[in-house]
Amino acid sequence: MEIHKKNILKRCKMSSELIFNLKLISERIALYLGSIIFILGLIGGCLTIFVFLSLRTFRQSSCACHLLIMSIFNIGQLCIGLLCRILEASPNINWTSITPFYCSIRQFIFQVCVSISFTSFCLTTIDQYWATCSRPTWRKWCNIKLALQLNLISLIVWLLHAIPYLCFSTLVPIQNTNRIVCTTTNIIYRRYRDYVLIPIINRFIPLMIIFVFGLLAYNNIQQLAYRTVPIIRRELDKQLTTMVLVQGVFTLLSILPYFIIYSISSYTNITNNPTNAAILTLANEFGTNLYFLYFAVSLFF
Repeated sequence: MEIHKKNILKRCKMSSELIFNLKLISERIALYLGSIIFILGLIGGCLTIFVFLSLRTFRQSSCACHLLIMSIFNIGQLCIGLLCRILEASPNINWTSITPFYCSIRQFIFQVCVSISFTSFCLTTIDQYWATCSRPTWRKWCNIKLALQLNLISLIVWLLHAIPYLCFSTLVPIQNTNRIVCTTTNIIYRRYRDYVLIPIINRFIPLMIIFVFGLLAYNNIQQLAYRTVPIIRRELDKQLTTMVLVQGVFTLLSILPYFIIYSISSYTNITNNPTNAAILTLANEFGTNLYFLYFAVSLFF
């Protein structure tokens, strides 16, 4: 019996040490890898905005207009989402528990930036499909006026859609710990967020639109050489479509792991075991940083 008790205590100690080490690694990943992604993304986003605003060719392009709007909100997402995570990973600092107002406004801006960024990129892929289409009627949809109108509608819709975050987000203490987290208190809205907004509206639907229209635009580009199109416009369409396709590949590679990890943690009971929860937390840190890599990928433009 005595030996059996010692073995149990030894396993418990090893398990506690493993959980502690996994938690420490997760914090280091959030702090150091997150910092690298934030700095590179901020530089890349600013360079993208500078290029699109400084070159007249891009200022007259509806596709560039969508990419410009996306880059602006990507920077906002990096500052509100990733920078706050980096500060929270700093030792002895819990930035989420400053004030309830900070909690609600951060959740609100975070959601608005995410939704508009994905919407603008979906509009980009659709715009490039229209721009490279052989039918003149469809190409008429590619104009800067329509692009601005669509992005304005997107801004209004997502601002209104995110209002519940201002109403239902607040600071809640975690039982048996000294931590305070910012979360949504309304059960109905929380279920909508967990089962509809995050997995479907903000993940699945944008990925499908990007994938489908990206392939269609690529197919149109392959046929451009056989159509009578001015050389300058042909090269511009190829350049913009290449940028969109590269962004699309990075989007799929960066969002898909986060989507899988989020689904496992949200729809299974695997986190009931402390060791599994610690492993999933570590995987979630990798997935989250890959997710923020989507907002930092403007550097590759």
